[in-house]
Amino acid sequence: MARLYHVPLSPFCRKVRLSLAEKRIECELVEERYWEPSPDFLRRNPAGKVPVLKIDGRTLTESAAICEWIEEKYPETSLMPRDADARHEVRRLVTWFDDKFHHEVTSKLLYERVNKKVMKLGFPDSRNVKDGAKAIKFHLDYLAWLLEHRRWLAGDAMTLADFAAAAHLSSLDYISDVDWHRSESVKDWYAKIKSRPAFRPLLSDQIPGFPPPAHYADLDF
Repeated sequence: MARLYHVPLSPFCRKVRLSLAEKRIECELVEERYWEPSPDFLRRNPAGKVPVLKIDGRTLTESAAICEWIEEKYPETSLMPRDADARHEVRRLVTWFDDKFHHEVTSKLLYERVNKKVMKLGFPDSRNVKDGAKAIKFHLDYLAWLLEHRRWLAGDAMTLADFAAAAHLSSLDYISDVDWHRSESVKDWYAKIKSRPAFRPLLSDQIPGFPPPAHYADLDF
């Protein structure tokens, strides 16, 4: 069985969890306090980062590379289109969320509100929180614009781009930082993702000291 070393609210870990679950690859989850790196963990990944996936006798790191490996090794229930232009669009959006969205929103909200307390790094920086709360509005509007022209974020089929976006938004939804009333199309898109069997394990995540809001696990939110 595969084993994933992860942090429950990490969007990068969640993206890998969704890819594995969508392809019905059984995986044992092991929580890793990467900010307190053990010698064993650093042997698995000298970079000291999660996720780390052990599968088929290999140890894989970096979420984007892991998801691409999974896609190539287990092409059934494909999360990448065949067409080169369409694949580029998926990769562009995955990078958008894992880079731009992460820098402007996730790191400003989730990391300030949750990670700092868990890691005992002090209190949230109110300026960062304010900037993140402002930036997420732009990103939700961009999602709404994409969904005006497409059934899913990258086109007519669900892809890794949808999982990347949902991984970040679900982490933020755990701490009530997503205004689902801002766009009906974005809310409907997330409801479709949220109702997939692959998503259910994420909805049962519990972080000590941070109970999720009632709507977090509600499919009819």
